Amino acid sequence: MTYLFLCGTVFKQQYRVSKKWSIFKLFIKLQSYKLIIKIMTGTIKTLTDKGFGFITVEGQEKDLFFHSNSLVGVQYNELREGDAVSFETENSPKGMNAVNVKRS
Repeated sequence: MTYLFLCGTVFKQQYRVSKKWSIFKLFIKLQSYKLIIKIMTGTIKTLTDKGFGFITVEGQEKDLFFHSNSLVGVQYNELREGDAVSFETENSPKGMNAVNVKRS
């Protein structure tokens, strides 16, 4: 049995890697876990005193929420409204969130 380490989570691989069909099934299974990550860019719209803010993405109607815990390589107090950032998205019970937020 082989283990895959993706996005901080360990998955047991229950398929034989030697067959192309098994690799295809594994890829479909990983897609169902939504581990295919797309890096997006946007600008910071608002920042609050409570440690969270919103990012505007060009071409999207809704802004994305982010928390100070999701920042990478930058401190929350160093960010300013209008700064360009790159980030990944994830689903949450309240909607889409920005994670791994980095200054561009």
